Amino acid sequence: MNSIELKERTKQFAHRCVKLAATLPATKLGNHIAGQLIRCSTSVPANYRAACLAQSKAAFAAKVSIVLEETDESAFWIEFAVDEKLVSLVKTADLMKEATDLTKIFGASRKTASKQREL
Repeated sequence: MNSIELKERTKQFAHRCVKLAATLPATKLGNHIAGQLIRCSTSVPANYRAACLAQSKAAFAAKVSIVLEETDESAFWIEFAVDEKLVSLVKTADLMKEATDLTKIFGASRKTASKQREL
């Protein structure tokens, strides 16, 4: 997968998370989870785009680390919403799979970038 495809994929992930957040109930907990999910999921494509513009391997690795953390945090808030029965596991299964897949992709990217820095 090239960077253009991954930019689009991360943006679609953010859109899907925002749509999920919009379905959460307007309770104190629902609003909190929605806000957190929107914040971290929209950070994923924004920081990935920044990583693509990095001027060094170290800067790339640092930005990809942020993307990895935000992707994993997005997965956490989706899981938490399911745990609290604010949304069904069935409704979130595909989105959780995407979060897991993106976490693996960015984990591997960080590992590769870190190894290249050591050379």
